[in-house]
Amino acid sequence: MIIHPIPPLFDSESKTLILGSFPSVKSREAAFFYGHPQNRFWAVAAAVIGCPKPETVGEKKKMILENHLAMWDVIASCEIEGSADSTIKNVTANDLSFILENSKVDRIIVNGKTAEKYYNKYTLPKTGIKAICLPSTSPANAAWSLERLTEAWKIIL
Repeated sequence: MIIHPIPPLFDSESKTLILGSFPSVKSREAAFFYGHPQNRFWAVAAAVIGCPKPETVGEKKKMILENHLAMWDVIASCEIEGSADSTIKNVTANDLSFILENSKVDRIIVNGKTAEKYYNKYTLPKTGIKAICLPSTSPANAAWSLERLTEAWKIIL
């Protein structure tokens, strides 16, 4: 069983919460979201926002918070082989109530179908907020080019 090691990123002004499924091995090593160099999340978010791609954790946090976004993952703990979403089992979901009660979040975006599956199963009944599923920024989602992802992700603003 692996426990999610990264705290949620949000502040009182956050309006849109972006949820992944569970941190990859590289993200767990980096102790921050989308830590794998091939994951396109930071390139896509920066392109949508219209700023340079952040490189450091500090720059990433600043970009998210300055744009009234919040970040976390659906899953609090699970069994997983490496970083493969297809191997996830024995899921415990994160409790989003602390974020929802201490921010202006009224919209939830899920990054990919795995996050959507577990959000709908465990979290939607508690929040009552239907999540908008966007195409995964994972390198495993090779069918989506950076340009297509950026176009789809414009909804985060």
